[in-house]
Amino acid sequence: MSKMGVKQQLKGLKKVVDKVVHGPVIKTNIPAGMAAAGPPLGPMLGQRGLNITAFCKDFNERTKDYREGVPLPCRIRVNADRSYELVIHSPPTTWLLKQAAGIQRASMRPTQEIAGKITLKHVYEISLVKKQDPVIRFWDLKKICENTLFLARTCGIEVVKELDPKEYGEFLEERSKIVEEQLQELKEKREAKMLRA
Repeated sequence: MSKMGVKQQLKGLKKVVDKVVHGPVIKTNIPAGMAAAGPPLGPMLGQRGLNITAFCKDFNERTKDYREGVPLPCRIRVNADRSYELVIHSPPTTWLLKQAAGIQRASMRPTQEIAGKITLKHVYEISLVKKQDPVIRFWDLKKICENTLFLARTCGIEVVKELDPKEYGEFLEERSKIVEEQLQELKEKREAKMLRA
């Protein structure tokens, strides 16, 4: 086929592809009380023709009871008339686990080091919170607890029966030094990689 024939076919295809149609459901994490018209949320909503300002105001109003900045997984179903249905889930399990353990970062080597500790009571309470999510509300509480235990292990968080606050405070102080060293090591690796490039 000649170049001219290919060009004519491409022109015909351009006319067929009129408009990009996005999926009806947007899945994203939005910090509680901090929805703003800027990127990444604004463009995501704008592509689907939603009123960004109205959405942000609605979201911030609905999440005012949460501590500001808590990450909330959201499902936004966009209707043909440019209205939307917003479903707000509870914070991610890993975020709740880190909060319960009092840590900022999970372990970089979960099978080799412990990033933090929580009690079985924490696991149960986190599972109760997650049971309210629409996706897993019909799960058995035992299954949700098992899932929470699995995620704790993947974060390097040890689950114990009881925690002594004084001992755990000392553990967290030592752990913060280790995390600082790991972050410095990562920074040095990135800088070395940048120099090679």
